Amino acid sequence: MSKRDYYEVLGVGKSADSKEIKKAYRKLAIKYHPDKNPNNKEAEAKFKEAAEAYEVLSNSEKRQRYDQFGHAGMGGSAGGFGGMNMEDIFSQFGDIFGGGGFGGFGGSGGRRVLKGSNLRIKLSLNLNDVSNGVDKKVKVRRLIVAEGVTYKTCQTCNGTGSVTRVSNTILGQMQTSSTCPTCNGIGKIVDKKPSGTDSNGMIKKEETVSIKIPAGVEEGMQLKVSGKGNAAPSGGVNGDLIVLIAIEEHPTLKRDGQNVHYDHYISFADAVLGAECEIPTINGKVKIKLDSGIQSGKILRLKNKGLPSVSSYGVGDLLVHINIWTPQELTKEEKDFFEKSKKSNNFIPDPSKNEKSFFDKVKEMFN
Repeated sequence: MSKRDYYEVLGVGKSADSKEIKKAYRKLAIKYHPDKNPNNKEAEAKFKEAAEAYEVLSNSEKRQRYDQFGHAGMGGSAGGFGGMNMEDIFSQFGDIFGGGGFGGFGGSGGRRVLKGSNLRIKLSLNLNDVSNGVDKKVKVRRLIVAEGVTYKTCQTCNGTGSVTRVSNTILGQMQTSSTCPTCNGIGKIVDKKPSGTDSNGMIKKEETVSIKIPAGVEEGMQLKVSGKGNAAPSGGVNGDLIVLIAIEEHPTLKRDGQNVHYDHYISFADAVLGAECEIPTINGKVKIKLDSGIQSGKILRLKNKGLPSVSSYGVGDLLVHINIWTPQELTKEEKDFFEKSKKSNNFIPDPSKNEKSFFDKVKEMFN
């Protein structure tokens, strides 16, 4: 089932400012909050859907990419909250309700829910990968909770994650609450841990992660694989794996958005007589026919031989730039031939009105 438009999910227009977006999300989060809708899977799905929409539209960079490319342009960088637990959403957006006092935002009973740090990798793709989309497997060293680690309730805060202090003032006794300094608000501390782990019972382990790359991605785009970053201790939420896309340079083809350019050099004889030749494309070779009398600078457009859009809106073209190769060394017979040809009217440049100028050709390329 395809995702709904994020603006539609929150019930706001595309010109909505950050305050309107926050207000709309808060309204939906209250309506579909699990505390108000116990054991209601439909409400839970709508709650997660609203959180995902808010994560994107409240972030100016993600919102700009979404406005340009739609869901496909997010490349996995949207929240994907359908596979995450409620406490992860609570921990990220608890400030919507002014400090987490609404049934679990920021953690149950005041406890913090830790989130592991994100990991970042750079992934190189060739034009064939970009054209067709590809599934890549990469090895990542990430922190995980070591086997055998156990936790116990923090004695300082009795598992609440916060400590309360009472002080006497001129106005009477004042009660203040703050994060527990022993467990840092988690409510638990490490009880037992195997050797070779850090103070939180974490250890690094290499893992193979599958990454689905959509067709049409561009240099510098970032994809997010949810939950494949570092783990967090004490039942926290895993961080994410951030994948930075790098595009390898092709030996003969040059990318320009969805279009691809190729410089094709032909001999003077082929330009005069015409020829049939092979042209490389991203996914193999194709044959094209050159008309006799073709001019240097001519641009041939091969429809739909370029790259797809990351937002699934059409496919670009392959633009073949014709360059006539002028010989730099000639035999005596060849020189004699061209000396005689100079006097022929057929060899005198005489561009007709049908011949487009360089600027017209450049303009045509971008139309």
